Amino acid sequence: QVQLVESGGGLVQPGGSLRLSCAASGVRLNQYGMAWGWYRQAPGKQREFVAEFTEGRGTNYADSVKGRFTISRDNTENTAYLQMNSLKPEDTAIYYCNVKIMLMNYWGQGTQVTVSS
Repeated sequence: QVQLVESGGGLVQPGGSLRLSCAASGVRLNQYGMAWGWYRQAPGKQREFVAEFTEGRGTNYADSVKGRFTISRDNTENTAYLQMNSLKPEDTAIYYCNVKIMLMNYWGQGTQVTVSS
C-alpha cells in the first residue's frame, strides 16, 4: 500500500523560504519508470502542477516556480523534498505530494503553505 506523508508547511513572510518533505512508504521513489513530484491547490482554484521528476526523463517545473523552487530526493530516507525560495503571496496553497506508477496516481494528505506579511 502506497502512503505519502507531507510535512514542513507553515506561515512565512514574502521573500522567505520553506522546505516541504514527503515521506513515502510502499514504493521506492527511485523506482524506474515512475514519476514523483508536487502539486498545489489555492483557495477557490483547481489543483495545479508545481514540479515533477520522472526516472529516465528528468525534472520539469511550472513556469510560475522556475528559478525559485527545487525538488530533490533522499534515497536512503525514501523522502522527496520541495525547497521553496523567494516565496510570494500567490504561492499560498495546500501542497500535495504525488507519485505516478503504472498508470496509478497516489496523493498525500497535503500541507498548508501561507505566504503573508
